[in-house]
Amino acid sequence: MTAVAVLAALAGSPGPAQAEQPYTSRPSSTTDDNPLPPGWRIDGEGGARELVWRTPKAVPMGNARVEFRAGDRLLGAPKPARDGKTFRLALGGAPPERLTDLQVVAAGRRLDAAADDTHRSGSRVARMPAQAPANGVDPGRPGSYRTVTGKYDLDPVRLPGFGTPVEMTAEVVAPKGATGSRPLALFLHGRHGTCYKPGSEDDVTGDWPCADGYKPIPSHLGYLRDQRLLASQGYVTVSISANGINAQDWEAEDAGAQARSTLVRKHLARWADWTAHRSSAPAVVREAAEADLSRVLLVGHSRGGEGVNRAAMDSLYPPPAAEDGYRGPVRWKVRGTVLIGPTVFGQNPVADVPSVTLLPGCDGDVSDLQGENFVDGTRGISRGTALHSAVYMVGANHNYFNSEWTPGEAVAPAGDDFGTDPEQPDPVCTPGAATRLTAAQQHKAGATYIAAAARLFLAGDERVLPLLDGSGKRAPSADPARVLTHAVGGRRSGGFLPDGGAKVTGARLCSAIDPDPAVACLDPEAPGSSPHFAWWETEQETGRSAVDLKWSAPGTAARITPAEPLSLRHSRKLALRVFVPPNTTGTKFDVSVTDSSHRRVTLGSVRVDGLPGSANTASYWAQELRVPLSAATRAGLDLRHVKSLELTPRSQSGRAWLMDAWGWAPGTSAVKAAALPRVDVGRTTVKEGDSGTRTYRIPVEISGHGSGQVRVYVLDPDSGLAENRLVTVRPGSDAIDVPVEVKSDTVYGYDVEHDIAVKAVHHAVVGKHRGGVTVEDDDPEPVITLSPVADRVTEGGTLTWRVSVDAPTGVNIWQPVRVLPVTEGAELSTKDVDPQWLMDWSGDVPDPERPLSDASLWVWLNIPPGSTSVDFVVPTVRDQAAEPTESMRLALTDDNAEPLPDGPVLTGTVLDNP
Repeated sequence: MTAVAVLAALAGSPGPAQAEQPYTSRPSSTTDDNPLPPGWRIDGEGGARELVWRTPKAVPMGNARVEFRAGDRLLGAPKPARDGKTFRLALGGAPPERLTDLQVVAAGRRLDAAADDTHRSGSRVARMPAQAPANGVDPGRPGSYRTVTGKYDLDPVRLPGFGTPVEMTAEVVAPKGATGSRPLALFLHGRHGTCYKPGSEDDVTGDWPCADGYKPIPSHLGYLRDQRLLASQGYVTVSISANGINAQDWEAEDAGAQARSTLVRKHLARWADWTAHRSSAPAVVREAAEADLSRVLLVGHSRGGEGVNRAAMDSLYPPPAAEDGYRGPVRWKVRGTVLIGPTVFGQNPVADVPSVTLLPGCDGDVSDLQGENFVDGTRGISRGTALHSAVYMVGANHNYFNSEWTPGEAVAPAGDDFGTDPEQPDPVCTPGAATRLTAAQQHKAGATYIAAAARLFLAGDERVLPLLDGSGKRAPSADPARVLTHAVGGRRSGGFLPDGGAKVTGARLCSAIDPDPAVACLDPEAPGSSPHFAWWETEQETGRSAVDLKWSAPGTAARITPAEPLSLRHSRKLALRVFVPPNTTGTKFDVSVTDSSHRRVTLGSVRVDGLPGSANTASYWAQELRVPLSAATRAGLDLRHVKSLELTPRSQSGRAWLMDAWGWAPGTSAVKAAALPRVDVGRTTVKEGDSGTRTYRIPVEISGHGSGQVRVYVLDPDSGLAENRLVTVRPGSDAIDVPVEVKSDTVYGYDVEHDIAVKAVHHAVVGKHRGGVTVEDDDPEPVITLSPVADRVTEGGTLTWRVSVDAPTGVNIWQPVRVLPVTEGAELSTKDVDPQWLMDWSGDVPDPERPLSDASLWVWLNIPPGSTSVDFVVPTVRDQAAEPTESMRLALTDDNAEPLPDGPVLTGTVLDNP
């Protein structure tokens, strides 16, 4: 079977599939000759061959998506086994020579290898950032309202694509006796274990419903302190349970984002019903203040963050009916979201809904801090009036924002997601380090910033804005946490963006995602990572850039010239988002602007210090630096036509990256969601067939209103490389037309996925960002046999067996064989075979002498496409000792090294040399 996907309307008509050079086989084992490193194997039956990784220590059920990669290339997200130690990924037709540099990664963090901190500058010590001045209003102080607490438990609901119903359970904390209707804050927890066995230290499962003897983990109760604070301030709060989604989201192509959105909106619909018919509400809702559904704040933790982002999107731009489990009108208005250590696999934030994203500096789960995309990814998408704030909390981990994920507080087993090595403690995030927060400190700080968002988005109180928008103020209630913020949107205007045709001199225009170190913004050898450069779906992206400044002496300016002059007319200051390497200090710049008449003015100077960081943290994060525009006004600069921005280093040497710069004015803007087209990519599964050629099209639905632009990446299923085009989309159009040509045959092969990934560029939203055509191979699996070629030799000769298939295939066939103990007579020993052969196949040495079956000889053999057999040879050695006749036994095995029950066990005999 061959198939090729191309951009038809985007890039021309379909082209023929290119013939591949045949793969030259060599025997494969689990050691040096195997293209797979230790812990990896190829497994599976029929067309569902799988790449399998097994780890001796269970990977906790977390929020970051576990991914298999070959270097920079994403192979896919594997399915976890129940024990958390085995992960399986459908292999497709990838030949083994492409399975090089295999890695297991979650949010940029290697799970199969420790972080390399050898490049860390030894003289740089992590220092706590200076304490910011206090803000005039502290949202972390409790209010005056008495509160009522209780739960409701409704009938479970069925969600599309999920076989098991999902619970409708929630905990309500609300003001009691408050007059009038009160804003509603809804909390959604992230992905965590679902069930635990009481009395055990680590017996946690991902089942749903829970088995006998197990209880549900009440993750939704982990925000009670946050809820109580908000309720005391006059907000109705509800925290909903999503264990049923967590147990099944590994099956969902979007990792459960749409399902979580549906669950959120089903709860909101019930609250709308109860507002209209209060007598039908659960007791706790009747006892609480009435909820005002025109003022809703959605708070999501981890995958819950991505879920509430999708719920906000779906409330404005309805998803495809076939994908959605909610049927009914939208009777609520989402005024903002709070996203705590969120995932954003689709990198599809909602530009016209204000947001606050909490980024934990010691996050050991979503460790790349990909949630920064909820800020960066909104630039240029829509009107730009919604404020999008990032709140970087030094020393916070992922779990401790939820008390039910916190050791000593949770009813179920829980742990610190930032793993620590006692022999190599992390200088920033090891518990007890000066920069690491305790669980109580972290949760208190988190509650304070959630309350700040509620106060801004729901109450319209701009006095808390300096806590969120990069103004450098602190909330004393969050002490001793060090919290830094930056933002886009609001009343910012005239952005200097590295993308969109900007010209850069005196520095380097770099790409966030590129396999070439000379092009990429951050060297892959650099310790740590940047939230701004979190990986998406492809190893190379277009349209994600920054300006990389590097200097060895002060005075050389870096100039950024946008494609068209910008207006800063209504701004008071210029706000720059700049980051420097972690743990560095004293980086200084002069900031200058030039207008279209070539008048140049230096606005002032800025200084920036690096965040505390290590090889395990994502501390290359931009801080907001502001300089007044008053000097430009005094000099008569035409702020309506500013043509360039210059940064002139004043420190002796250094490195910095500019993300963007904006005209800044205090306050916020009125936010009205634009009417935008929405793109959702579906999936079609087809049979390969036996004859002829068929063309299928990747299903894409474009709904909504207006016209916008998206970037479409067509992913090659063989190489993993992507072709991309900028596409203009309109509702109901077939602008994204990607045909997949399938050539049928009668040769056994693997299933193949032909996928595209889509990202919004301008005036558009993207729901389900990835999909495609899956071509299922429908040819019978070959019959594999083991037969002797030379099974009786004199010592010094070579024993040979042949593994054969009954017909050539179109893919690599991998079959393991194992040397078994003999049942009678003398067995060949480790000194009876060639020592180099033994080392190559088992990684072992002859001494001490022992039976050959004790040498871990479990060997994977490869029959390449077009071939029908491969030989397994055992070279014996001749010696001078008189020995009896010796033998060895060989069998085909399953993928767990167990001999096939119906397969033969063959014996090879070695006669003593006369």
